[in-house]
Amino acid sequence: MEGMQHQHHGGFMQEGMHHAVAKGVTLDAKVDAAAHTVTLRVGPMNLPPHTGHMQMPQPADQVWQVSFDGWLLAYHPRLVDATGNPVPGAVLHHTAFWNENRSDFLCPNKEEHIFGAGSEMTDWAEVPGYGYRVQKDDQIRIETMVYNPTATSYDKAYLEVVIPYQGAAENTPPRKNVYPAWMDVKACGNSSYDVPAGKSEKSGTVTVKYDGVLLGVGGHLHDYGRQIVLQDISRKETVATLDAQVNEKGQLESVPVKLFVQEGGFTFSAGDVLKTSATYDNPTGKLLHNGAMGIAVGYFVPTDDSKMPALRRKIVHIHEMAGKSHDH
Repeated sequence: MEGMQHQHHGGFMQEGMHHAVAKGVTLDAKVDAAAHTVTLRVGPMNLPPHTGHMQMPQPADQVWQVSFDGWLLAYHPRLVDATGNPVPGAVLHHTAFWNENRSDFLCPNKEEHIFGAGSEMTDWAEVPGYGYRVQKDDQIRIETMVYNPTATSYDKAYLEVVIPYQGAAENTPPRKNVYPAWMDVKACGNSSYDVPAGKSEKSGTVTVKYDGVLLGVGGHLHDYGRQIVLQDISRKETVATLDAQVNEKGQLESVPVKLFVQEGGFTFSAGDVLKTSATYDNPTGKLLHNGAMGIAVGYFVPTDDSKMPALRRKIVHIHEMAGKSHDH
């Protein structure tokens, strides 16, 4: 396996690059019915210092087969070592979760992208009353890409994501369904693009096909990213301006989240054109090949949820190299 090349699926946060495959990486999925949590753990991954993502052997895609009907409520990612001590988020290039059984509502050419994080390790908090609906046996593909820009070696690192859930059969009010909205400067293409030296801006548009509201919006940038702006150009309104927090070298530390829950959400109508713009300031003096992404990420609640089951799809591809994991 070590010398084999692994071609990632095309999609949001996907790069279409070839990497050596890391050996021995598996997915461990544990459901704690009493605590109403799923804990997903991908690893172990050995991360030598000063190793870029093109040089680092990458984990093969893993698949979590959901063992219940219900709603996923939040995503709490962290990196740990074998003894449970924290590993800095700086070594996570990105992780992305896709529901292979559903199409994305903005870009139906892609699978539904239900969660993602980069080195900013954005914690996706629960929105009371809402959740992401899953069905038993849904296949959630987990792609993880790591690197290590630090001077410290990390051996046997694990990506751990804790997901609180609510079962559909429980004697509690059902959740309203949310759909993750990924509004990408590359529209419905691959998310990565080249960053020239100095200041630059890139933008792209996508058309909303359903009436509904956006509950909130965060963002995904890479190092030297400075700002994401989401606009509804049909309404001539700015939905959100998100200024990144960076360190003195311009490396990304965090991207804020803006919530509209108190106002009942930011209203979109079918046919509205959304424009996402990302600003970078690259101080390296050289072009960084595929060095950028610019994505505004939010939760969309359709006015008429009965239109959304049409997004279910048959799984058409074979997991040649994906590790299967069942709950235990």
